[in-house]
Amino acid sequence: MGKLYRRIKEQLAQTYDEGESQTMAMMLLEGVANLSRTDVLMDRDDLLNPDEIAIFDSFLMRLDRNEPIQYVLGKAEFCGMTLSVDKNVLIPRPETEELVRVACLHEGKESGKILDIGTGSGCIALALKRKYPKAEVEGWDISEDALRVARKNADEIGENVSFSCVDILKCEDENGNSVRTSGNEFDLIVSNPPYICNDEIEEMEKNVVDFEPHGALFVPNEKPLLFYEAISRFARKALKTGGMLCFEINRKYGNETAELMKKEGFHDVSIETDQFGNERIVKGWK
Repeated sequence: MGKLYRRIKEQLAQTYDEGESQTMAMMLLEGVANLSRTDVLMDRDDLLNPDEIAIFDSFLMRLDRNEPIQYVLGKAEFCGMTLSVDKNVLIPRPETEELVRVACLHEGKESGKILDIGTGSGCIALALKRKYPKAEVEGWDISEDALRVARKNADEIGENVSFSCVDILKCEDENGNSVRTSGNEFDLIVSNPPYICNDEIEEMEKNVVDFEPHGALFVPNEKPLLFYEAISRFARKALKTGGMLCFEINRKYGNETAELMKKEGFHDVSIETDQFGNERIVKGWK
């Protein structure tokens, strides 16, 4: 291994464990200098110029402060796509890839209309567009900063997804009528909304709490199902008969979310677990 790799790994080891240090050192060398593991084994990391070395040093300073490496590099992997990310969007996670896997159009249907509520980086909407190329896909978010990232990702990977600034909590008028749909519009609605209660902050990793957008993470302790309630009401009207509603959830509220969907009239409601065995997805059909 080259001297630069060893120096990066040793510096990271002051903050991270051995395995993380090795992985992150390779991610930096690949992301900044496009060096493969073979290149590093052949000491090609020692051929970088001073300007490139300076970039590594600035990135290491950020990593020493526990900033997520995805923000440092400005990119993250999700469902086989390399997406741009910054402080305005959540870092896509493997658990959310399960949401894409579970969410589906009605059997035998390859086209239709799909909506991702709280789209953030656009990762779910873009992955579903790849899964169903003939479908019309929309992504909604309350944050214009997040939508700029989503649109950039759509342009970079060449997928045609429409992104709009919409507050799902304000999609009904005072009489409970929808102001965003005339009804029976979508074949699939998915959402990974804010679902972490404020009193759970102490259980979370520092790099998440300090760097990822709180508006995309947290809900009031007294309203843990705030977004699930609003989205379920909206979906009851907006989905076509036979359409699916699919949520990523707080594992503490799987049964409550499922019961909420049933009360809104969804049938065949089920709870799915993620790769760690945690209740992570609730889905049901209109």
